[in-house]
Amino acid sequence: MTLHTPSPPRAQQHSTRAAFFIPGFAAAAWAPIVPFAKAHAGLDEATLGLVLLCLGTGALLSMPLAGALSARQGFRKVLLSSVLLTCATLPLLTLIGSPWLLGAVLFLFGASIGAMDCTINMQAVMVEREIGRPMMSGFHAFYSIGGLVGAACMTAALSAGIAPWAASLLVVAVTLVLSAVASPHWRTDRVAHGAPLLAWPRGAVVVIGVQCFILFLAEGSVLDWSAVFLHQVRGLEASRAGVGFTAFSLTMTFARLLGDGLVQRLGRPRAVMLGGTCACIGFLIVTAMPAWESAVFGYALVGLGCANIVPVMFSLAGRQKTMPESLAIPAITTLGYAGVLTGPALIGLLARATSLAIAFLAVALALLCVACSMRWAGTEADVMHHPAAGPQPTDHAHE
Repeated sequence: MTLHTPSPPRAQQHSTRAAFFIPGFAAAAWAPIVPFAKAHAGLDEATLGLVLLCLGTGALLSMPLAGALSARQGFRKVLLSSVLLTCATLPLLTLIGSPWLLGAVLFLFGASIGAMDCTINMQAVMVEREIGRPMMSGFHAFYSIGGLVGAACMTAALSAGIAPWAASLLVVAVTLVLSAVASPHWRTDRVAHGAPLLAWPRGAVVVIGVQCFILFLAEGSVLDWSAVFLHQVRGLEASRAGVGFTAFSLTMTFARLLGDGLVQRLGRPRAVMLGGTCACIGFLIVTAMPAWESAVFGYALVGLGCANIVPVMFSLAGRQKTMPESLAIPAITTLGYAGVLTGPALIGLLARATSLAIAFLAVALALLCVACSMRWAGTEADVMHHPAAGPQPTDHAHE
């Protein structure tokens, strides 16, 4: 057996960007084929909603497991296993005619995406810490770019008359090629023997996790409710109502590409306070101004404000002193995804009891709480100039 020599820092950075691109690309490629899968499996809307829950459930359950496996087996093995599972399940989603089988494969597909999401954030924390400057926003930007490219490519392929199964194989081919190029530079770090593999979040990790829950809830509310709001409340034609989410996605991607420099100049606590305030103002504009153009501008501000907060939270998760990152990051990732899954439902319940505008105001208030909480979190979890405490990854794995 030979000792694995770490890749050069620049190669690690590029491979981490590729690792963020892949799950965004694959998950977005699924979205355009949902109607085909629905028709092929003979599902109605209610049954489809239940089947789609399998995807989120798989993602949520896989995250703590991915953290534990990464701690023992190294990031590379978990990332490669996740990629292979993604590539195996995506084409099957276009061919299955049974609702039960579709739900089972969606569970596995979601588990592969969730495991990769968790593991890439753990790798990104280590790469960022070793380089000594903020890089997390740029890494997360490639997840957004992957989503835009995946949705666009799959939509173009389907529009050109390519069968869904064949289009999904093209996505698989791109994913495998990208993984083959990047995987030699994915890290193989493991935690010290005897360190716990699972633990309940505590201290600063709970604070960071709750903030991620709110941020993912806000993002989920734009994804699932912006078109409904623009159509039903602002009177925009249904065919054009997706412009709100488009504005949100574009400003988020743009802000993340520029986010590392911004965070470095402002500092992490101030970047979160300004971002949370900007997103809060965006939701206030959405609800307070009657013109649909103003609402679209508001959604753009929400994307601009939310863009760099989650990357900052993952950076802080790798630098807090309460828990080792192999436990903290899976916990925070799981809490964030819980916000994506439960947030739209909570907004729907609040909207039914009051109105959709009031539900958005509640999200605005929650974002303002995120901005204000950094005054406390900045002293409790502001460890930006200190190494993370707790059991740390040991030497690179032997191969």
